[in-house]
Amino acid sequence: MSAKSPAAESDACRPDLEVVTVRPTQSVMTLQRLPYFTGVSAKTSGATALSMNMVVIPAGGAAEPHYHRGYETAIYILKGRVETKYGAGLKRSVINEEGDFLFIPPGLPHQPVNLSATDTALAIVARNDPGEEETVVKYDPAQD
Repeated sequence: MSAKSPAAESDACRPDLEVVTVRPTQSVMTLQRLPYFTGVSAKTSGATALSMNMVVIPAGGAAEPHYHRGYETAIYILKGRVETKYGAGLKRSVINEEGDFLFIPPGLPHQPVNLSATDTALAIVARNDPGEEETVVKYDPAQD
């Protein structure tokens, strides 16, 4: 008799489970100093391996420089133009706009900046971490 792996168990048909809807009505301030609308997470839905939220970057605003310890981040820009400074000393950058997807590997220092002085930028952020903020680490670009 062979033991089932956790992956095989999660792939099994489970008609007893339910779909969870999360409809956030207000934002929370993150360690990155940007408002988030918390969507799917361990706290809101019981997720065990992912989270998905909407981040708001106010006109002319920027996140605090940071990196994510131990998890990948995927971002989809819904609205606006955002420059993401990244790498050692945040000396590299990429500009993304509505319709772009971004991938940020674990441990990569980065800082998103809204390039508009008048319009809010919005993005959906998905991670392979069910927590909302537990593994965000502040980053000082002067250290590199």
